[in-house]
Amino acid sequence: MFTSLWRHRDLVWQLARRDVIGRYRGSIMGLAWSLVNPILMLIVYTFVFSGVFKARWGVGSDESKADFAIVLFAGMIIHGIFAECVNRAPTLILSNPNYVKKVIFPLEILPWTALGSALFHAFVSLLVLVVAQLIVAHQLPWTCIFFPLILLPLLILTMGFAWFISALGVYVRDIAQTTGIFTTVLLFLGPIFYPVSALPEAYRPWLMLNPLTFIVEQTRAVLLWGHLPDWSGLAIYMLVASGLAWGGFYWFQRTRKGFADVL
Repeated sequence: MFTSLWRHRDLVWQLARRDVIGRYRGSIMGLAWSLVNPILMLIVYTFVFSGVFKARWGVGSDESKADFAIVLFAGMIIHGIFAECVNRAPTLILSNPNYVKKVIFPLEILPWTALGSALFHAFVSLLVLVVAQLIVAHQLPWTCIFFPLILLPLLILTMGFAWFISALGVYVRDIAQTTGIFTTVLLFLGPIFYPVSALPEAYRPWLMLNPLTFIVEQTRAVLLWGHLPDWSGLAIYMLVASGLAWGGFYWFQRTRKGFADVL
């Protein structure tokens, strides 16, 4: 999986860069939309869940809407990375038939390209989060240096989903209609808009089946609350994510021979 990425790292960089620039080409605001979009969605979600439904994270008795927004935004960043890659996966091969017909083109890097684009948008959102945290709390916990280690297992898991779905989408076109539903379900059945403690005790184990739950909780712990990562949990998550990624990559390589015939 990683040998191909390293061998074609320059190509992945160029394709990801072209993807980001091409998305905003022709618009007046250009790349500024990558900053405006998450802020607008954050404002809407904060109003609905904090203002209308009176949701709280329970981080303190004097919790403000700004505190709520920052905690919410951290979860949205994690979900955004996963959702962007998974939602784009079904059409990655279908939208690039010319690459399929070129025998020498490494098709397996297309999901890496989608991940690179998602990471760019996540980085922009992360800058917004850091600035907001400094304004509201006047400090950033030193544990934030562990954030890349928190993110790594999620990226590996995301690639596994992307490889599997991108290959499956060539043969089963209906898969493109279901990924949006799948990522939306993960959004609302995860601790994005509410803490795990808000659920009855009987339902909390089911919430942990969401692949984003653990990473979202760990992200908030190291970025906002100054807690050390759950190393044993991260190790288990990494093992599972690596297995799923290898399975997705194996599926992709086994099915790619029929891409040209279907397209």
